[in-house]
Amino acid sequence: MKRKKMETKKIIALSLVGLLILAFGTTVFAQVKKEEPKLDFKASGSLDIQSFYFKNISTTGSDGIYGPPGSTYRPGGAGFDRYVAYMNSRARLKFDAKMGKELSGTIFFEMDSSRWGETGDGRNKMGYWSADRAALEIKNVYIDFGVPYFGIPAPMTVRVGLQPLGVRPAMLVVTDGMGITAGVKIDPVTIAPLWFKALENKDYASDDVDVYGLHVIAKVDRFTLGGYGLYYNMNSYPLADGTPLYSADMWWIGAYLDGKAGPVTLNLDLVHDRGTVERRFVPGVKDVDYRGWATKLKVDYPWEKFNFGLVGMYASGSDQKKTSATGYPGSTTPYGNITTKVGSYVVPPGTEQHRNFAEGMVFYDKPYLARDPGYYTDKSDRVHRGDIGGTWMLKLYASAKLAPWYKATLQGMYIGDTTKNGNTVGTARKAPYGSANLRDDKTIGFEFGLLNEIKIYKNLSFDVGLGYLIAGDALEYWDSTRSKNVKPDNPWLIASRLMYRF
Repeated sequence: MKRKKMETKKIIALSLVGLLILAFGTTVFAQVKKEEPKLDFKASGSLDIQSFYFKNISTTGSDGIYGPPGSTYRPGGAGFDRYVAYMNSRARLKFDAKMGKELSGTIFFEMDSSRWGETGDGRNKMGYWSADRAALEIKNVYIDFGVPYFGIPAPMTVRVGLQPLGVRPAMLVVTDGMGITAGVKIDPVTIAPLWFKALENKDYASDDVDVYGLHVIAKVDRFTLGGYGLYYNMNSYPLADGTPLYSADMWWIGAYLDGKAGPVTLNLDLVHDRGTVERRFVPGVKDVDYRGWATKLKVDYPWEKFNFGLVGMYASGSDQKKTSATGYPGSTTPYGNITTKVGSYVVPPGTEQHRNFAEGMVFYDKPYLARDPGYYTDKSDRVHRGDIGGTWMLKLYASAKLAPWYKATLQGMYIGDTTKNGNTVGTARKAPYGSANLRDDKTIGFEFGLLNEIKIYKNLSFDVGLGYLIAGDALEYWDSTRSKNVKPDNPWLIASRLMYRF
């Protein structure tokens, strides 16, 4: 009987302890329980209107590794030595849905008019007369979230979906695609691994194109130091559905430095590309090796209302005795040889590097314009020289803040050619003027520019730029109709952009 009472007391005591623990736990939980995050919905974007008036600047790129602009702007073409004018527009609308600091979703739309008064339907046709075109494009759709703590004492974030891929956009890659990126913060270092699916092709075949990468960034004093490696495993090359003709393995390895040394701002880049393209299903065709590099140094010295700067850039070029314009295995060079090597600096498929170099007004990309003419190469399906491959440049510039609402920049540069046994853009020949008698010139030209940045309101700006290129021998073309070399009239451009950001 006593044992039963003792057991009963134990049960009651344990029950009371359990209730106390439960009550205390509930109290503690009530004290530490966080307030549920609320939805913070934001919209942002931009609207722009651009105008272009120019002469002898192509609106279409070359073949890839080297080569002249589209036939319209070569001798005999309808646009050669002719004045060209048009306007275009772009609208961007971005929605961010945030649930606290740990979670957000983004949907980003883009609408383009390649020309005011254009014809046709579909993407980039917003400028059609009477409007109502299907010009709405989906640019980004992704989720950002913080990884809950699971034992590793470092903040981690993940982004999944259709998102930007950007690594040193002015030199290498900026595009959009389906992928997963992450960020691990271990002060003062941030480690960012990435994976993107560029092409699936057939679900049942090993013909995918995948992009793998690692980007490491460190903050040291007043400098940001970075290094990266990107690997493009392209089992279908060029990137397209169907049975692939080629496959490619390409690497880009680079390092950079951004920061200040005293009053001087420094930006330094160095990048090397290397890889192999091979012919599939055809034995006996020799692989093509890619080995190129590029470097850029930019120095700015601000003084009161002025800024003085210098930019030097060098990008390796190919040897046209060893390299065709496409760089494909089995393809023939201008000298009749089979392609074996590409020594030109190349950028990945689909990158918009040519829209971000922003150091010119005629030959190179412009600092504030988009969808602009130029001498770049733009290929979404294969590697190409982008805006800089096969060239080098040295630029001096000075800017002045002449009023709170007005800034003017004057710049001048020398542009050289680094392609061997031929030219990067020009196609001039030498005696006896056969297809294998290519000139090897060194000067693309001297370019001068004036940029005017006008702030109308805080969110409304108007920019006007003028550029003039004194064409060098490396811009001469061979005119097969007249059997002679022809140099274009000096290329020039006047362009403007009205932009509203919100």
